[in-house]
Amino acid sequence: MTITDDYLPVPVPESLTATYLVPTSGEPPLTPAEAVAALGDRLAAPVRDLATQMIDSPLLTVDTRPVVDFPHLPPDLLAAFGATGEQLARLAAASHLVVVDASYRPGWPPAHEWAARAVAAALAESLDADLIDVFALQILSPAVALRSLPDADGRVRLVDWLLVPYSSDADGLWFTTKGLRRFGLLELQAEGVPPHLTRAWGAVMTGVARRILRTWTEELTATEPPAFAQLPIRATVSGHDIAVAYGNPDQHDGGRPATLRLELDPAPDPDADSFLSLRPPAGHTGPPGRYFAAVCATLFGATGSDVRYTRPADAMATAIATARDRLPDIRDRFLADELPADAQLVVKYALPSDDGPEYVWATVTSWLDPDRILGSGANDATTDPAVRMGCPVMVNTDDVVDWAVLDGTGVVEGGWTQAVLDAG
Repeated sequence: MTITDDYLPVPVPESLTATYLVPTSGEPPLTPAEAVAALGDRLAAPVRDLATQMIDSPLLTVDTRPVVDFPHLPPDLLAAFGATGEQLARLAAASHLVVVDASYRPGWPPAHEWAARAVAAALAESLDADLIDVFALQILSPAVALRSLPDADGRVRLVDWLLVPYSSDADGLWFTTKGLRRFGLLELQAEGVPPHLTRAWGAVMTGVARRILRTWTEELTATEPPAFAQLPIRATVSGHDIAVAYGNPDQHDGGRPATLRLELDPAPDPDADSFLSLRPPAGHTGPPGRYFAAVCATLFGATGSDVRYTRPADAMATAIATARDRLPDIRDRFLADELPADAQLVVKYALPSDDGPEYVWATVTSWLDPDRILGSGANDATTDPAVRMGCPVMVNTDDVVDWAVLDGTGVVEGGWTQAVLDAG
């Protein structure tokens, strides 16, 4: 392999393993092969054939063990990744876990993941139970797991296999991916992302992951995977990449792509994870956040921002009323330092403009006066050049239309108006 300044040599693992658990109180009524066969056409033929072949080989094992033989699965963490109360209750009541393990070499298709998830979903359905994706620490219903598997043409939605968590730091938001290691690739990270780009940047990360994953698997087409694969330092992402990653290949406008720089950030601790970092291109001046904002503007235009214009329809009016009704309580909790650790309180307020109010967000830093909130801008306003991200702002409480408590996983409380917007 030729090493050049245009490519990053990324190590390729020799093999990959997928593990799924099925909580139960007894042995499965069907064998793995019988459970897969019972799914019928709910499992596309390519996946059914792959799972059947893996079941008949030493590459996939199924074993039932007592729950006490396993490390404790933290319910709060499972809940943070989407587990419902009913799912957690079923897990707590289980006496045994059916363990599905599969191994395969890196490349495409990821046979270990597809086969293990298919078998676990089939066994879970036969037990009227859930399955746990150990890699992502997610509890899935059999129906959700089956929908994530490839269709008859081998197509999958990357968002069903990839999480994009984020957390706050002094320079903005720190985004990472969780899912690329399923395919043997290092996870992505980006630091200093402006808070108002939360949803847009999550889509950008997903699109970049899709582009890099495609390059990665193309590098691994040989019978014997190389020790290193080369990834281009210039990471290009387009609207098409994002649309395909979300399972909507026909819903993109064919607009201009955006370019980011890819850097290898090896972990100083051998037990910690290394990352592929997304940064502005060489020669860019100014904070990374401004370039990230330009990337979102290139890919999404005005919709790349969480700044929205809206007229208060019934659902929106109800959301605003709910948020305003709970303002006194959230202020009391903020002043009493009763918010979750490492969480931040943000408020959404109205700025007047000729086209109607522009709604922007601010991070609350002080709220001693019940009528006035001191904070810092969470995004640049379009209509008021004085309202800029990171700059001090004073907000009249009467202008607040929503609030939210954010932690490393996203919105943990509030955000009613955003929920209405997200619902279309």
